Amino acid sequence: MVNGLRRLHRALVPAALVLSTALLPSTALALPVSAGADGTRPAAADAALPSVINGTGTAIHPEGVTWDPTRSAFLIGSIRYGTVSVVGADGTPRTLIDDPELIATGAIRVDVPRNRLLVTYDDVYAGPDALLSVGSTPETRGRHAGLAVYDLRTGKLQKRVDLGEAPGLHLANDIALDPRGNAYVTDSFSGHIFKVTPSGQKSTFLYDPALDAGTDENGMPNVGVNGIVYHPDGYLLVVRYDTGAIFRIPLDRPQDFREVDLQQRIPGADGMALAPDGTLWAATNTIRSTGIDGVFRLRSDDGWRTGRTLSAQASSDAAPTTVAITPSGGYVLSSNLNVLFGSGGAQTRDGFVLRRY
Repeated sequence: MVNGLRRLHRALVPAALVLSTALLPSTALALPVSAGADGTRPAAADAALPSVINGTGTAIHPEGVTWDPTRSAFLIGSIRYGTVSVVGADGTPRTLIDDPELIATGAIRVDVPRNRLLVTYDDVYAGPDALLSVGSTPETRGRHAGLAVYDLRTGKLQKRVDLGEAPGLHLANDIALDPRGNAYVTDSFSGHIFKVTPSGQKSTFLYDPALDAGTDENGMPNVGVNGIVYHPDGYLLVVRYDTGAIFRIPLDRPQDFREVDLQQRIPGADGMALAPDGTLWAATNTIRSTGIDGVFRLRSDDGWRTGRTLSAQASSDAAPTTVAITPSGGYVLSSNLNVLFGSGGAQTRDGFVLRRY
């Protein structure tokens, strides 16, 4: 049944073809590359991206999005099918990765210098009877969690790193990359931040009760540490979804982390992105929070010891989840995950929206 649904999904979302051009060096990320056979074209060759991209795809429900400068296109995941797809200005997802071991895909990060694509994968636990993904099983729900690494150009698997081995429920959620290629992955259910080296060696980078959201009165895991970004001054910024608190974590002394003194917390903060001008973007939603469906922009003048809100804008779309910074501006992804999660997978919606703010 699962394989049949995957075949149906592949028929609805055509496979992306391999780019024929070489990857750019790390010092040239803003420069365009030649057009790829998947139909995407360089930003410099096209007009600016439209302000709204209405994506297609049957019940694809992407949660994560990133900008791929080698394709001048977006990459999106899929909670429903566990795929990774390329999306251009026309909004059509073209499957790049369809790994049968991935049940649901979350965050996506592009590592151009190492020609890698990093993806978090899960079987998301949303209750004992919830079935969010077509490949979900009672044995894997809340336990199938990790980081998968692929060749950026071809989508060929390089390695999978299991991050769900410890007892309890796990949700490998967001990814940050440092200049050495180390990945930092938030586990929203356990309160851990894992470190995975380029060779695939994993370790607990940080655990502290201040990062652990625990469970609710019904024993359901609360969503804690979620969005994470690397700051070029050598620290991570991590947000707790439930409280909206942001933490500053030095890479060389993670135990010395501290909560950022914010002008206002941002509960429901999901994905974050650090813009080139130093502004921190955060998409917030009400899937499991009391915040708003919106987009926040924050800034700090003291190395993120304190932070102030520059803008807080209500979203035009339900349940925004993640942010991608592009040459045309910041885009926020919404894919009606409130419907999927709210119904335990019994209801789905087609398509998704990428909106510029």
